[in-house]
Amino acid sequence: MENITKKKTYNKVLFYILIAICFIASVFFVYHNEAFYARPIAEVIKTELTDSTTESDMYNNEDYLYTQRITAVLKNGEEIGRNIYFTNQYSASGAFDQEYHVGDKLFVTIKASTDKNADLTGTILDVKRDQFVLIVAWIFIFALLIVGKRQGLFSIISLIVNSVVLSFALDLYVNSNINLIFICGVCVLLFTVISLMLINGLNEKTYAAIVATLLGTFISLLISALVLWVTSENGLRYEEMQFLTRPYRVIFMAGLFIGALGAVMDVSITMASSMFALFEQNQDISDQALKTSGMDIGKDVMGTITSILFFVYISGSIPMLILYLKNSYPLGQTLSLNLSLELARALAGGIGVVLTIPISLYTSIFFINRKRAK
Repeated sequence: MENITKKKTYNKVLFYILIAICFIASVFFVYHNEAFYARPIAEVIKTELTDSTTESDMYNNEDYLYTQRITAVLKNGEEIGRNIYFTNQYSASGAFDQEYHVGDKLFVTIKASTDKNADLTGTILDVKRDQFVLIVAWIFIFALLIVGKRQGLFSIISLIVNSVVLSFALDLYVNSNINLIFICGVCVLLFTVISLMLINGLNEKTYAAIVATLLGTFISLLISALVLWVTSENGLRYEEMQFLTRPYRVIFMAGLFIGALGAVMDVSITMASSMFALFEQNQDISDQALKTSGMDIGKDVMGTITSILFFVYISGSIPMLILYLKNSYPLGQTLSLNLSLELARALAGGIGVVLTIPISLYTSIFFINRKRAK
C-alpha cells in the first residue's frame, strides 16, 4: 500500500514538473519566435506624442485625435537589428486604431528605398499578440488542472481534439460541395462522444448523457428549422452575412446547430450526474422519487443556462448597439439589425435546454434501471 502511494506521489510530481517545463518552454518560444514569421516584426523602443486635435461629427460626438512618432527595431528579416520609424495616428475612442507603447511588437511593412543608408520607414499593420494569447491559455489550463485534476486534463485533451475536428470540418466544407448541415451533424456526434467519454469515461452515466445530448440537439434544430420555415424567416436580418459567397441561410442554421450543442451537453451531463448521484446514495430509490428530484434539479438549471445563452450571444453585439445608438439610429431598427440573429440563436439554444431536461431525466432512469438489473 505504501509503495502504491509513493508511486502515485512520484507520478503526480513528475506530471507537475512536465507541465512546468512545457509552460516555460512555450513562453520562451513565443517571446522569441520572430524568425518563424514571414512578415517583418518590429519592437517599439521609443514613442513621442507630436500632435493632438479635437473633432466632432454632425451629432456633436467629440473625439480626440493624436499623432505619435514611433521608433522601433526590426526583429527578423534581412534588415534585422535596424531601426525603423513610423507615424501613427490614433483616436481616444480607439475604434479603428490604437496607441502603441514601448515593448509592443508590431507587424509592419517596410517602405522601399533606393538609398541603402537612409532611415527605414514603413506602415504598421497589426500588433503581435500571440504571447498574450498564450498567457491566457495557460491560465485557463492551470485553472482546469487545479479544479478538475484528472478530469481537467481530459477536458483539455477533449478541447484540443474538438478544435482539430472543427478545423478539418470547415476546411472540408470550403474545399468541397458537401452540405454544411451534414458536416455539422457529424461534428455534433463526434464532439458529444469525444467530450463526454474522455471526461466521464465509459459508463451508464456517460451513455445517458450522450443519448440525451444528441436527441436534444437534433430536436432543437428540427424545431428551429420548422419555425423558420413557417414564419418565412420574417424578422431575421442577414445583412452582416451578405459578404459570404456561400448560402448564408445554411451557414446560419449550422451556427444554430453547433451553438445549441454546448448548452444541451451541459444540461444533459448535469442531469445525468445528479440522477446517478441520487442512485448511488440510495440504490433502492424509486423511479417516481428520481423523477421528482430530477425535475426539481432541471428547473433550477433551466433558468440559469437560458440566461447564460442570452448573455453570451448578446454580449458580442454591445459595441455595435452603442455605435448605432450614438449615431442617432432608431432603437427598433438598431435592435433589429444587430440582435435578430443573436436572439434566434439564443432562443434555439433555449429550446434545446428545455427539451433536454425531460429527455435527460427519462434517459438517465432507463440506464439506472439497466444498471439495477445487472
